[in-house]
Amino acid sequence: MMEIPLLPCPVKHFFHIDCPGCGMQRSIVALLKGNLIESLSLYPATIPIFALLMYTALHLKFNFRQGAAVVKWGYIGCVAVVVSFYIYKIVTHKIV
Repeated sequence: MMEIPLLPCPVKHFFHIDCPGCGMQRSIVALLKGNLIESLSLYPATIPIFALLMYTALHLKFNFRQGAAVVKWGYIGCVAVVVSFYIYKIVTHKIV
């Protein structure tokens, strides 16, 4: 099976550091291949982001009573996961 060509990260290209989104493309490819654990290890926020996007679409279609609050707190939670993982990557990995 051919590998999916990934887009290069401009932040990494110009500044030589990972951006908060680095790893998401590889995580999505791993998820599409069915590698859930690998997907989570590459970018832990991928699955919560997809789940939240699906919930948001359902909320827009069916207008759940507490849907707006769930979406708001879900996005805050996803941002917290992204920021936490980014800080972890910066602290534990060498910057090349």
